[in-house]
Amino acid sequence: MKPTNRIPEKATNSSGVCLMRNAWRNEQHPSFINFISNFLAANSFRLNFASIPADFIFNCGGSSVAFIFVTSLDTTNVSEIFARTQLLKQQFAHLYVICTLPTKEQNDLFVRSYFNSGLELGKPAFVPVKDLEMGFEKMLRIAYARGVCKREDVTTKLKAQREQYVQTAGVFQRVVTSIPGIDNHDANALNQALGSIEAIAKESKEHILENTDLSADKAEVLSRFFRDQKFYLGPKIN
Repeated sequence: MKPTNRIPEKATNSSGVCLMRNAWRNEQHPSFINFISNFLAANSFRLNFASIPADFIFNCGGSSVAFIFVTSLDTTNVSEIFARTQLLKQQFAHLYVICTLPTKEQNDLFVRSYFNSGLELGKPAFVPVKDLEMGFEKMLRIAYARGVCKREDVTTKLKAQREQYVQTAGVFQRVVTSIPGIDNHDANALNQALGSIEAIAKESKEHILENTDLSADKAEVLSRFFRDQKFYLGPKIN
């Protein structure tokens, strides 16, 4: 699969800078360097060459993302690659390893070496690809996505949404466990199956039994609580 000429349309309206390590460039075929240069230009990125520790550093949308780009993996360099990854992950907050694995033998070697490396799963993230062009396209897409997240403050928004969810879940828990005979486990089961107090109030005893592990007695209590005025207005002893 060959990469398309452009990343998502919105990206063409923004610019970024790509730094390529001099030593990495000198190891590559000139045709691949030409592909990278053209691909970056088509996506409004400026390419510079520098003596940097990572193979690539992208600055996009206020975010800086570093990459190790493994163009060839074999038994002679696999240990060096993982040792370098261990070192660079201490230097960069956002580090990815693009690993070209066109054959089954290379993929098997990578898998064995990865689980023997002592790296924490996902830290950093490894991105296996079939060919060089696909690897660079993946790299640019990751850098662009990081830039969008930084520019639009997505992380803060997601954190706020999560905090709101936790607060809402806490209210749900308190309300449902105030119903006689319903405990925290029951409340969690109802939250997962039905999702809201309004949904519980509308569901039948049979539906609650089918979709939760509540007993028949507890399902009956819930059904009566939301439907029988004498029941929910009567005195309760917990």
